[in-house]
Amino acid sequence: MFKNKYLCIFIGALAMLGTAGLALAQDAAGYPSRTIRYIVGYTPGGTADMLARAVGQKLTAVWGQQVIVDNRPGAGTNIGTELGVKAPPDGYTLFMPTVANAINPTLYPKLNYDMLKDFAYITNFAKVPGIVVVHPSLPAKNAKDLIAIAKANPNSLRHGSTGIGSPHHLAGEIFKTMAGVKMVHVPYKGATPAIADSIAGHIEVYFGAMVSTIPHARSGRLRALGVTSLKRVAAAKDVPTLDEQGLKGFETGSWFGMAVPTGTPAAIIAKLHAESTKALLAPDLRDRMMAEGAEFVGDTPEQYTAYIKTELVKWGLAVKASGAKAE
Repeated sequence: MFKNKYLCIFIGALAMLGTAGLALAQDAAGYPSRTIRYIVGYTPGGTADMLARAVGQKLTAVWGQQVIVDNRPGAGTNIGTELGVKAPPDGYTLFMPTVANAINPTLYPKLNYDMLKDFAYITNFAKVPGIVVVHPSLPAKNAKDLIAIAKANPNSLRHGSTGIGSPHHLAGEIFKTMAGVKMVHVPYKGATPAIADSIAGHIEVYFGAMVSTIPHARSGRLRALGVTSLKRVAAAKDVPTLDEQGLKGFETGSWFGMAVPTGTPAAIIAKLHAESTKALLAPDLRDRMMAEGAEFVGDTPEQYTAYIKTELVKWGLAVKASGAKAE
């Protein structure tokens, strides 16, 4: 009797699983059939927001279903990330992973999500490198000059960033570690005050974002020493990489992609990958982003997942070396 009872329960459970699997398959076949939400952990107007909206518009045009960007800034992108984790794995909630998601697991003492377990990755849209600039009064024409000055004068140079634990702060820490130099970090609440103090000469060195910093290097108010990508960028063709100046393998910067909650059907992931990578080929999108120094990626889900694993390790080491803690 008991055997028959548990056998019935087991068969019923299998039937339920089969029904659920069939429903998921049917949903994937008809996907998308309604509005899609794309969560971005930043305010409107920045690179992350612009990329999400540009790709979303392309997907809307192809599928005839709206892709609406939902900006959820705050707590170093953790607010938006948690919303992405909690969403149903049905393909109707997308999330934009960025470099902040590789930094936060070490920067914050406790998070309510795991970047490797809780998300399935679609593709990395683009990488946007940083740039190292100095005030013109500093007699450094390149990275080697800067390293020589810093070694001769330990802790006399000040390097600014957009805040403790930011990618640009940690780029400075990686630079100091690889170059074997000591400089004093000066954090700011954003790029605007950091650049203003750099131009005024209150700090000698600044690690910043390409898009906000390169105009001041072009004007001569700051001097560009190197970009933080492995390849030179179109927006600053004459500025060598730090890698080619002796800091082999130096690569930092921001990146922006697409992910969905773990458990999203493979067929939906395949559709999202096919159409979102196709959107990256649009001339209007490429021209606009390349002007900001972007390097387009459009990799596979497997490649993007592997990349995030390496980024978690790299930025984790940088956070630990810097001693940075969440503010």
